[in-house]
Amino acid sequence: MSSLDDLTVLDLTRVLGGPYCTMLLADMGADVLKVEPPGGDWVRRTPPFLEGEEEPYGGYFQSVNRGKSSIELDLTDSEDREDFLTLVDRADVLVENYRAGTMEGFDLSYERLHERNPGLVYAAIRGFGDPRTGSTPEQDRPAYDLIVQAMAGVMQINGQSDDPPTKVGVGIGDLFTGVLSAVGILAAIHHRERAGEGQFVDTSMYDAMLSMCERTVYQYSYTGEVPGRVGNAHPVLFPYDAFEANDGLVVIAAIGPSQWDALCRAIDRPALTEYREQSVRLANRERLRAEITAWTRERTVEEVLDVLDTVVPCAPVQDVADVFEGGIADRRDMLVDLPHPGSGERATVAGSPIKMTATPAGPRGRAPLLDEHREAVVAEGRTAADEPPDTRAETDGSGDPDAGPASAEGESAITDDTGSGSVT
Repeated sequence: MSSLDDLTVLDLTRVLGGPYCTMLLADMGADVLKVEPPGGDWVRRTPPFLEGEEEPYGGYFQSVNRGKSSIELDLTDSEDREDFLTLVDRADVLVENYRAGTMEGFDLSYERLHERNPGLVYAAIRGFGDPRTGSTPEQDRPAYDLIVQAMAGVMQINGQSDDPPTKVGVGIGDLFTGVLSAVGILAAIHHRERAGEGQFVDTSMYDAMLSMCERTVYQYSYTGEVPGRVGNAHPVLFPYDAFEANDGLVVIAAIGPSQWDALCRAIDRPALTEYREQSVRLANRERLRAEITAWTRERTVEEVLDVLDTVVPCAPVQDVADVFEGGIADRRDMLVDLPHPGSGERATVAGSPIKMTATPAGPRGRAPLLDEHREAVVAEGRTAADEPPDTRAETDGSGDPDAGPASAEGESAITDDTGSGSVT
């Protein structure tokens, strides 16, 4: 039993934010049917590949579309649109990340779908939101992670003080928006259980990034000052920073008075305990930083950690190769191997960060081939919940992980109408 195995989700999203949202739902057991335009989600053709571009998709698509089913529908075609409406009739959730107005152009607006299926939870992920919840001139613009990081103030506070504003390395504009959309969807499902009706759930990438920058909002409100970039440091806490060892970087977070006292004793600087109050440390940040750095630079990362690991919160600055080798990710089931069609090999994706004891979550199989589940979903009138897709069987060692794509022809007329996405 999975926590969401009674939910059927129609996933019309592409690229990253929307697929990440529906991936979270799939990991928790929801039956997610990816409704793809002719030619499929263009991320299918995005590297990296294991062997070559003959594979039906690369790692980007595999990572955020695992455990889903796929059907290829052209929503500009009347017959395909009727097939889609049949799917809507038995769906619990629909998620799309088109530009505002795109679904209306197909005569598939939320209002029409709600009238047809009053219990449907319709979730939209857009760059600047939907007019139903607050209209802005920017809603006609396509948006990507880089755009909303820039506009919501994320880049302005990221990076070293003497460097230009810098985007965060991962697509947080997409990923965090996807997480918030999943939260909104589950809240709407809870409301439906009590009130018997679905609703429209609008999650804006811009809103999500502004919410993530909550500290800058209250700081500016309280002080009237625009927060700047402080690199790895914290604007109001010290030490909460990265320090140089002679072979790498170590982060140290000794923010309470007792932690500061313990750090001073550990690095043989007992006189520095007079700076135990946070406000005093902030006023003397540069001098104290120099004292700590003088100690760490004389030691390797391992030597620093040997001394400090049981004294104050600290850690090495690692890359992804270190993560693969470190053991924590394995023990937490955060590295999951899936079959990779067309290669005869298996590839590793990030596992589910949501852990539950009674209804464990996690990838339920590889990403689908394009249109792989048409027969089960449309021709036989069944959802993937009635007949689990082949991707799930492959995790048990059955199925054909080397199968080619069911379809790779055609290009959608709506490929560029996405309302949100990322190229990270």
